[in-house]
Amino acid sequence: MRREGPAAPAGVAGPSPAAPGAAAQQVREPLRTEFEFELPRGFVDESGTVHRNGAMRLATARDELIPLRDVRVRENPAYLSVVLLGRVITRLGTLPIVHDGTVENMFASDLAFLQDFYRQINAEGHTRAAVACPHCSESFEVELAGSRLGES
Repeated sequence: MRREGPAAPAGVAGPSPAAPGAAAQQVREPLRTEFEFELPRGFVDESGTVHRNGAMRLATARDELIPLRDVRVRENPAYLSVVLLGRVITRLGTLPIVHDGTVENMFASDLAFLQDFYRQINAEGHTRAAVACPHCSESFEVELAGSRLGES
């Protein structure tokens, strides 16, 4: 989702162009607020349909605070990630809605994947990870979003 700021009012100049000879400005990518993913196993609904592809949005402070009031989280702090993921997953396959009950019924491997994915997009701001080749030690980045386990 791309959001642009309001246009400058009539008669008000926008930012002035760089002066001749000025260093080139760094081009910034637009802020991505939603990230695609593919679950390793997939969520199986009541009819037996497997849902693997989905999207997660960036979390807000409210998303992280509201679950702390939940009785289930107070009784079992491990439940925090279930409630939190239920708030930030915006789409999963053809399900009409995703909520904490959906996350609660996922396979453990999919829950672990989503917890890691959440940390990647919210803490680091992207879904790339720096890695090094175990054979030649060359450093490079891999894209984690939308990939399935075992695929490059």
